[in-house]
Amino acid sequence: MIQISYKDPRPIHEQVEDGVRRLIISGALPPGDQLPSVRELATTLAINPNTIARAYHDLETQGYVYKVPGKGSFVSDELPVDTHRRDELLQTLDQTVAELLYLGANSTELKARIDAAHARQEGGAK
Repeated sequence: MIQISYKDPRPIHEQVEDGVRRLIISGALPPGDQLPSVRELATTLAINPNTIARAYHDLETQGYVYKVPGKGSFVSDELPVDTHRRDELLQTLDQTVAELLYLGANSTELKARIDAAHARQEGGAK
């Protein structure tokens, strides 16, 4: 489920984009699945359809979804290798790990979380 927060400083289309991306990565939207129509999702989230269209367009540009004219948008069969996004996330991870270590977390605890996330990802990929 995609949630929009008006307290989030990011534009609404980025929140929608991130929400759909998370659903794809988690396996909640498997490859080949059709995304809700622009109008349907706009109605569900009570936002402008142009906002949804922009988010879908950005996801298509990034390779997460593809369009079939007259049919709608679908989850791509293979997730893209987005090195820019990967680098951004690794930077965020570095900052988060540094703060967690400062707050008393230990490397064993952090590794266990990474291993658990990996296991969930592998389980969802089957």
